Amino acid sequence: MQVGVGKARRGLITAAVAAGLLTGCADGAQEDAGASADPSASASKDAGAADGGGTARSGGTIGATGSACELPVTFDIAEKWTAEAVEGASGEADGELAEEVADALLRQGPVTAACEVDAKPAGHIGFLRVFTADPGEDDARTVLKGFVEAEVEASKERYGTFEAGGLTGAEVEYLYTSELLEEPKAERAFAVVTARGPVVVHLGGMDTAEHEAMLPAYELAKRTLRGS
Repeated sequence: MQVGVGKARRGLITAAVAAGLLTGCADGAQEDAGASADPSASASKDAGAADGGGTARSGGTIGATGSACELPVTFDIAEKWTAEAVEGASGEADGELAEEVADALLRQGPVTAACEVDAKPAGHIGFLRVFTADPGEDDARTVLKGFVEAEVEASKERYGTFEAGGLTGAEVEYLYTSELLEEPKAERAFAVVTARGPVVVHLGGMDTAEHEAMLPAYELAKRTLRGS
């Protein structure tokens, strides 16, 4: 596990873009953990894709062959959110040095970035990021703990379990102290283990208010999760 990588993860995808390590595939069909955001601020947003009850509307499915991101799982992404595969996550960067840089930028604990689902087209600042790894012996909770422990500014972790699509997974809510904002903000992630390897899906956000506003999209992804 690469301790310290998580601290550098903020802005890593942007840095990777500048280094030419990320390219987008064609657009696919497509606890508050202790930091409290103003509930009215969260309620005023709808993740760019929610019905009257705050449930995100589907904008398509990713994960299957031919979709924007080919993954060991499939799940629905919220309407207007856009997905791009992260190249370099499978050692496809040109040259040994570029491959090492890609690994340092994109790896967090036991998993490596494979896909970004961007909320900006829906009016939010944040991503659902999907991380994958080769098959191993660790269960979902162990993988998830390794992921969070690599986020060196993480604190107040709260773990749980969930089931979806015949898969049993682990979920965590925690605080991340942003060096930029100099205050903690809520984040969360879930993990499952498939025959093709573990998968971690993470939701951050610029701050806790943005994070809470994007939760319907995160819950949609978790609820529609299936092995691919």
